[in-house]
Amino acid sequence: MIGWSVEDWRKILDAAPEGIVVCAAAAGHPVVYANGAFAQMCGRPAEALLGVNLRVLQGEDRDQEGRQRIREALEHGEPCRAVLRNYRPDGAQFCNEMLLQPVRDGEGQIAQWIGYHRDAGERLRAAERTGQGLPAWMREDRLTALHSRAYFEEILRRDWQIAQRDSREIGLTLFDIDDLAAYNVTFDKSAGDACIRRVARAISGAYRRGSDLVGRWDGGTFAVLTAGEAAANAREYAKLVVQRVRDLLIHNPRAGNGCRYVTLSAGVASLVPARDLPLDALVGACLAALQRAKAIGKNNLCAAEARDFKG
Repeated sequence: MIGWSVEDWRKILDAAPEGIVVCAAAAGHPVVYANGAFAQMCGRPAEALLGVNLRVLQGEDRDQEGRQRIREALEHGEPCRAVLRNYRPDGAQFCNEMLLQPVRDGEGQIAQWIGYHRDAGERLRAAERTGQGLPAWMREDRLTALHSRAYFEEILRRDWQIAQRDSREIGLTLFDIDDLAAYNVTFDKSAGDACIRRVARAISGAYRRGSDLVGRWDGGTFAVLTAGEAAANAREYAKLVVQRVRDLLIHNPRAGNGCRYVTLSAGVASLVPARDLPLDALVGACLAALQRAKAIGKNNLCAAEARDFKG
C-alpha cells in the first residue's frame, strides 16, 4: 500500500458496496467525503452532501434514540452504532443502520469521523412479503431482551470485515453461567430463566459504550463485541463483570465453583485481524479460552493465546 495516492484510496472507497461517509471533526461535523453507495442510498448527489451535517437527513423526525447515541459518541470521542429513520428529497423514508468510528491523527487527536452505512429497509420489506415478521438479524432474545444470536452474528461478521479492512482491533468475550444445569435441577427451569435474566442485566449494564454489542449466545452463555480501546481492555472489562455477577449473591447450593453462589466463567479474545484470517478463528479462540476458564475451577476468566487462533 506504500505509495498509494489519495486518488487511489478514493477509487477504492467509491467502489465499496456499502455507504461510506467521512466527516470533519470540526464544529458541525460537515461531510468531507461521501461515496456513491451512500449517495444512492440517500437519493442525493455526493457533491450536494459536502459541507452538510448529516442530521439534515432526519428532517423534522428528530426524536430518535439513534440521534442521542450519536451525540454522546461525538461528545466522548467513542465509536457507536445507531439506526436512524432518514428521508430522501422526495420524502421517502429509509432505515439507515450505521457504524460511526473516530479517526485519530499521529498525536491521538480526532481528525475525522468515518461512518459505514447500509439501508436496512429492503430486508424488512422482504420479511413482510414472506409473512415472516422481522428478520432474524433484527430480533431480540425474548428471555433476556438482549440482542439475539442471529443479530449478534450479523453485526460480528460486518465488524470483522471492517476491522480487517481498516486494521482495527476487535474483541469478543463469551460469558457462561457456571453450573446452570445444577441450578435448574435444584430450583426448576423457571427459576433458571429468572437467573439468566438477572445475569443478563448485570452484563449489559457493564457495557455502556455506543459501540458495545451484548447478546445471548445460547442457554446461559452471553457474547459481547467490543472495538478499539474497549477491545484492547476486554480482559479488564470481563474481570469486572465476573465479579459483579458473583456479588449478586444468587444462591446455588449445588455449585461446583468453590462457593454456593451463581458465578460466571469468561473467555476473552481480541486482535487486529489479518486480511486472510477467517472469523471462525476469533470465535474458536474465544471458546477455547472459555473452556480453560471452566477447567481451572470456574468463577474465572482466561484470555485467548496465539495458538488458539487457528485460521
